[in-house]
Amino acid sequence: MRCAIIDDEPLAVDVIETYINQIDGMEVTVKCHNPIEAIGFLKKMDIDLVFLDIEMPNLTGIDLINIMDNIPQFIFTTAYPQYALEGFELNATDYLVKPISFQRFLKAVSRAKERHQLEHKNTANFTSATPLPAPPSPNKFIFVKSEYENVKININTIKYIQGLKDYIKIYTTDSKKSILTLSSFKDILEKLPTSEFIRVHRSYIINVNAIKALQKTKIVLDNNIRVPIGETFKDQVFKDLGV
Repeated sequence: MRCAIIDDEPLAVDVIETYINQIDGMEVTVKCHNPIEAIGFLKKMDIDLVFLDIEMPNLTGIDLINIMDNIPQFIFTTAYPQYALEGFELNATDYLVKPISFQRFLKAVSRAKERHQLEHKNTANFTSATPLPAPPSPNKFIFVKSEYENVKININTIKYIQGLKDYIKIYTTDSKKSILTLSSFKDILEKLPTSEFIRVHRSYIINVNAIKALQKTKIVLDNNIRVPIGETFKDQVFKDLGV
């Protein structure tokens, strides 16, 4: 995996680079002490995994994630544990608090490798000539477990689905709140009709009927909701949508 390290502390960069050099199949491609400069590198270089500090001058790591259209998989590396919840809401693969032990770093990298392999496998499935079987859903609804009950969701009300680590959020037209459930994209996709739902990003599935407009790197849904299109999914998404 091609890695980028973005941290304004040279010592922290050196530690992470030393750790990466000890792991087979990983290499440091980019090192940046300036997050603004890092944006240019991330846009023009093929990076698989970013190790990203949060508290940096001019632009925080969280700001960087929010302004990037297509951010690679990333792991936060920070001295501030209070950002952990926000970090995972941004779909961080992991959240490492400094000082980082090699054992904890290795665990985060293992998770990143699994995610990387799954993403490429899913992309390969989309480009396969063999169509995916349509799941049985004669009643046009599904049940998902949320908190202590099984919630019934009408399929045609689902606008989009967002992945958050081991959980997914389901956004519908029936509720102002999302439905949070412990599930994987694979499991939820098996319950949905493939003619109406497509995966457009490692973290998003959308209902094609909810699309209002299509941009170069985003899909616009109802209420001006913008869902990013992942770089590895882009060609297939445009093909599926006939663009």
